[in-house]
Amino acid sequence: MTLKLVLMGTGEFAAPTFSALAGGGHEVVALVTQPSRSGPGHHDHANALKEEFLARNIPVWQPADASAPESLDLLAAAEADLFVVAAYGQILKSGLLALPRLGAINVHASLLPRHRGASPIHHAILAGDDETGITIFRIEPRVDTGPVLGRVTTRIGTRETSGDLHDRLALLAVDLAETVVDELAEGTARPQVQDEVLATRAPRLKKADAAVDWSVDAAAIDRRIRAMQPWPNPFTFLHSADEPPRRLIVVDVAAGPPDVSGPPGLVLQAGESGIVVGCGDGSAVITRLQPEGRRVMDAGEFLRGTVVRNGDRMGPIGA
Repeated sequence: MTLKLVLMGTGEFAAPTFSALAGGGHEVVALVTQPSRSGPGHHDHANALKEEFLARNIPVWQPADASAPESLDLLAAAEADLFVVAAYGQILKSGLLALPRLGAINVHASLLPRHRGASPIHHAILAGDDETGITIFRIEPRVDTGPVLGRVTTRIGTRETSGDLHDRLALLAVDLAETVVDELAEGTARPQVQDEVLATRAPRLKKADAAVDWSVDAAAIDRRIRAMQPWPNPFTFLHSADEPPRRLIVVDVAAGPPDVSGPPGLVLQAGESGIVVGCGDGSAVITRLQPEGRRVMDAGEFLRGTVVRNGDRMGPIGA
């Protein structure tokens, strides 16, 4: 049976799945995506999903509030069988979820019920999880709690950033999404209730969450640095005597020498191989970084242009 689908998504995570569904055996009647934003505080850039679907002659709707009465009228007129949601960016209320005959499903980048929320990829790396994956579930009014319709798992690479993992998961979702939509069309889907005992939260990140905490161990520092790339970008401030604090994006770290330790944030050594900084279990070495307003570079290159002395400090302003 061919289904009429409305796809709801905005970010790059949705693109591979939505492209596959648009070119597959079901009828995509509309793409719903977030309004274009420009001006102060926003980056003015093209919405790739919007451009693709307009080129396919599929209607694109960009309501400020998808659950507003006028939006519900527009969606109801589409007479869709199913809404497929991925990285849309709005909470969908019960009136909207009731419109399609088969309800709405969400493509989520974690193994639910672990990491419910807006930032599951970041939180999986922060937590040191060995694996993650894609879960597709039926959307209910409570966030990320609906019955699971399918899942696929993958190992998290030891050096993967959130950006790396995001791109892999976006591709991993494609086959699963097509399978789940086909099973709903055929009436063979077997929903599984989530185990609430296993639920964890993955709340939306703030820029402040990217500050490096030198008081934890080197492994936790490494996880935060990988989790916060490419956004909100892990940072610290270099405090040197008689110099204003310098903001540094920390791109890569390694465990420090086993015989070198000191107070958290204290610069213990600085040389061609990196900047050794005291942390919770000894030391960590900053091997790559990006000074504010400059490109990413190895620590050795940075030190050839910037004096960093033993006894300087890494940490927040005012600490």
